[in-house]
Order: sequence, then C-alpha cells, then structure tokens
Amino acid sequence: MKEPLEGREPPKTALCLPGGGLTGALYQVGALAALQDGVRGLDGQSFSLYLGQSSGASVASALAGGIPIDRLYRALLDPVDNFFPLERGHVFRVDLDEWRRTLSTSWVAVRHALARLASRSDVSPQAPSHLYLWEQIDRLSDSLPAGLFSLDRYERFLAEFFLRRGIPNSFRAMPRPLRIATNDIDSGERVLFGSEGYDDVPVSLACAASLALPLFFSPVRIGDRHYIDGGLGRVAHLDIAADAGVDLAIVVNPMVPVSVAHRAVPTGHGVRQSVRDKGLLWVFNQAIRIGAHARLQQEVAQQVRQRDGMRVLVLEPEPTDVLLFLHNPANLAARRAILEYAYRTTRERIAVWMERHHDEVARIGWVEA
Repeated sequence: MKEPLEGREPPKTALCLPGGGLTGALYQVGALAALQDGVRGLDGQSFSLYLGQSSGASVASALAGGIPIDRLYRALLDPVDNFFPLERGHVFRVDLDEWRRTLSTSWVAVRHALARLASRSDVSPQAPSHLYLWEQIDRLSDSLPAGLFSLDRYERFLAEFFLRRGIPNSFRAMPRPLRIATNDIDSGERVLFGSEGYDDVPVSLACAASLALPLFFSPVRIGDRHYIDGGLGRVAHLDIAADAGVDLAIVVNPMVPVSVAHRAVPTGHGVRQSVRDKGLLWVFNQAIRIGAHARLQQEVAQQVRQRDGMRVLVLEPEPTDVLLFLHNPANLAARRAILEYAYRTTRERIAVWMERHHDEVARIGWVEA
C-alpha cells in the first residue's frame, strides 16, 4: 500500500529539454503549453530541476528564469510579437576569426609541404611519388576551420533578452535550479554548467557553448577551455536528475528520426520522395536524429531497470509526423503548424498517460485539468 501524500514532501519533478534546433524548440514550447493546460496546477515554474542542452538549453533557461510558457507560446505563434526577436543573423554568422586562422595556417602548411617535397629526406626511395604528394597535401586538413559559424552574436542576443525580460544571467541568481550540458572538446568529458564549480559562468554563454554543434559552429571558449554541443553523449542527462532525488523526469524530445512512409518530402526544388533529396544538411540531420533517439532510449531503459528509481515520461512526435520539421522554420505557416501539432498531440498523450497510470499520477499529485 502506498504512503499517502499528506505529510510527505511534494514529489520532485525535473524537466529535461534536449536539442533539436529551432523546430525542436518550437515543438518543446508547444508540448509544454499543452502539459500546463492538461495538468491542473502545473506550469513552467513547477519543476524542481531544469536540464537543457543545445537549443533546449535556451528554453530551459527562460523557464527557470520565470518566463511563463504560455508567453513563449504566444510569442512564437504570432509573427508580429517581438518578445523573443531571434533572427537568422544571430545564429548563422560566419566565424571570420576562424577563417583567418585557416588562411594563416594553410600558408605555413604549404611552405612545409614544399620543403619536404623538395628534399624528400624522410621518405624511402622506393616510395611512390604520388603517395608522398598526397601525404603532404593532407597537411592542409589540419588547417580547415573548426566551425563555419560563430555563436558570439547569439550569446549577446541571449544576454540582452535575459536583461530585457528580467531573467538572471547567473546560475547562482536563478530562482530555480538550472543545469546546462556541454562537452569539453579537449578532454571529452561532460560538463554541466550550473553545477558546483561551474556556476560562475553567464547562463547565456553556457547556452551558446551547449549549442555548438561540430562542423556548423566553432567550439565556444570559456576561460581556457573549449566546449561543444551537450547532446553528443547523453541526450536527456537523466542520471543528473536521478542523483538530485527527482521522482519524475519529463523529457520533451523533438529528436526523432524522420519516417517518410511513402509520403511527399518538401524540398526547395519541388516535392520528392526521400530525405536524401533534402541534401547534405538533412542527411546529416537525420543521422544525428537516429543516434540521439537510440541513446535516449538507452537512458530511459536504464532508469526503468531501477524499479525504485526515478520515473520517466517522454513526450516526442511520431516519426511519420516529423515531416513537419522538414519545412523551413522561418516560414510562418510551418512554425504555426509545428506549435499547434505539438500542443494538440501532447494534450492527447498526457490524457492517455494519466488514464493508464493512476498510481503514478496519484503519487506525484497530478490532477487532469
């Protein structure tokens, strides 16, 4: 027989927001708005712990800082609402410093290669010349830029947004516990900004570091270390929630592989039949989605095996519905479609989940709205 809730400490709930780009953030905001409307007394400030990485870090920071989820929902739904005036130029800014490094180091590499080719002092006379030539040309690979775009402008945009909306840009001043996951590129270790020893970094800078997906964005320097996307290892970081004594972790995961299922795929050159027809970036995106979804399932399964441990509720789109994410999020109709889809389907799934898990719902004190 379960212990009654009276006289007990209220159950702790964590909100875990993985990345997923702008479309992923749209899905998360729509799903959270539905969760708030579907459960009486639950809102964006009801969680005991906020865990975010990549684009989910910015959403988690806004909620932990006190921004109502319905305000974010309205701002993203209405094109004339400038509450969160993010523009493409805030994110996709060419990293000129990195390209300057590429030019200077390439010149050094070419000089070294020419000197080696002239002397050939370190090669066997029997070695084929073309192989030695390619070996010298390979020097240039180390001069490639560490990323195409810089996140400096996004970090400044986020810091200004926090200032305008009254959100502390300090983990220590945040009204609710916030953790932002990144990876240290020079050690391979996961770093959680906001945890002990890593709580003196501006929240906006930690968000930028967590967003730095390799190939697209240069690693973000903080102090004398460089950091990249926080979702390259664990996805939801459920172990952190479990260590904090959380009873229920809600994961709003937009990173589900696209399932075309013989339906039309929208592209800039007409309707096609395969994700392949979306080109290099979406093939890469699909690969990231496949890996992230598999890792998340492993994380959840690990928690399920611990019978007395934390419970996990995963909210995510159906694979066949992820076709919505193939549309350009700058398109206002596409943005509205993602938000409304996330809201509608999450309301339905929350109602079904609460119906099927009476004991669990009673344990955490949820009441259907």
